[in-house]
Amino acid sequence: MGDDKTLKHLPLEAMHEEAGARFGAFAGWRMPLTYPAGVMKEHLHTRQQAGLFDISHMQLFAVEGDGAAAFLSRVCPLDAAALGEGKSKYTLLLDENAGIIDDLIVTRLGPSRFVIVANAGNAARDEAHLRKVAEGFDVRLEALDRALLALQGPAAEDVLVNAGLDLSDLTFMTAVEPREGWFAARSGYTGEDGFEIALPPDAAPRLVEEILADERAKWIGLAARDSLRLEAGLCLHGQDLSEETDPASAALLWAIPKNVREDGGFIGAEALARIRADGIKEKRVGLKPEGRQPVRSGATIVDGDGRAIGRVTSGGFGPSVEHPVAMGYVEKAHAEAGTRLYAEVRGSRIAMDVHPLPFTPHNYRKG
Repeated sequence: MGDDKTLKHLPLEAMHEEAGARFGAFAGWRMPLTYPAGVMKEHLHTRQQAGLFDISHMQLFAVEGDGAAAFLSRVCPLDAAALGEGKSKYTLLLDENAGIIDDLIVTRLGPSRFVIVANAGNAARDEAHLRKVAEGFDVRLEALDRALLALQGPAAEDVLVNAGLDLSDLTFMTAVEPREGWFAARSGYTGEDGFEIALPPDAAPRLVEEILADERAKWIGLAARDSLRLEAGLCLHGQDLSEETDPASAALLWAIPKNVREDGGFIGAEALARIRADGIKEKRVGLKPEGRQPVRSGATIVDGDGRAIGRVTSGGFGPSVEHPVAMGYVEKAHAEAGTRLYAEVRGSRIAMDVHPLPFTPHNYRKG
């Protein structure tokens, strides 16, 4: 993780310090984990009103050129040519074995202009991979220097309008460039309605001040971001997804259009076709532990006979649902909802049931 000296710093770090943030290392960055209200209140505030997240650690890439759509359809299992202007798509970056290098959001901004939002911990690996594949295409790839803010929750649209940024015409997974050098999408990582706004770092403090002038909006740290996304059944790369997992086992085939699955052409297509033909060995599932004790990432999952049949990849307490929540991979035979399994935690076994995802309903504005 590195000590403070080796960590990268958010452009708005001083604002977080002023707000009383408690910092910790995440993906090579010094990140605000919680604020004085604490993780439970931050989590519930986001579900009830509007939570403001500084996600400037994530990396944006601009992809431009006549070959942009063809390049993206090669590097991701994506029909980039069919993506409408102002439309966003959740997709994956796969290796030749269909291992998941990263999960991404790709947005089309113009006929030959796209933007990619990538995860912080994978930014360097992603960029190297993208640049290598781009050599065969008429395309320019640029890593953008932007602050990135997410405003999430039922009051998000109204708070932004009051802050002078009216994005009310957007629906879930659509995007716009509201100002020069800005990019805004109606999306997020909480299961709630909300927006992600990329903007030049020097313009960010003013927007933050305008947002926080509304009492419905509060800073929310990385700890609540994690519990919110886990309740919403959303994956965290490096835990729930990795190069050791594939889209079929990760229950992410919905992210790959049917025609793309059938036609192939993307990196990892042959491997994914083989995996699907052979049948997956394990599957990502939701898990609801009994009682109040959370089951954390890394715990071994066993069946009633004590045989190891999987692992927990994400786990914690779900403040909105008022019980522990987890995700993990289990042998396919044990992946049915309602199956009783056990997690081994410090020498004892905690009973848990396979539970449908998400744990809490998504409240996206579908239009």
